Amino acid sequence: MGCGALKMLDGLHGEIKSMRTPSILRRRGAGRAILAHIISEAKLRGCKRLSLETGSTEAFKPAQQLYAQFGFSCCGPFGDYAEDPFSVFMTIEL
Repeated sequence: MGCGALKMLDGLHGEIKSMRTPSILRRRGAGRAILAHIISEAKLRGCKRLSLETGSTEAFKPAQQLYAQFGFSCCGPFGDYAEDPFSVFMTIEL
């Protein structure tokens, strides 16, 4: 189906580090299932906030839409990130 990674930034804030789905499985719910699992795991670990960095180009629009459907909204850089025109930062309170 794909893969995803959760990194704990501190005891209450997690980051989705990576989400990948093979092109043949896209638009079949794999990304949605991975994201739901990461959110569930973040809650189990006690996260109150979950954030991510994704690309800003057109190729990343479907990912941004998926995150928005789950309640993520745009935010500024977090953790060690800095403003970058090729990055979009998103977050959600859990």
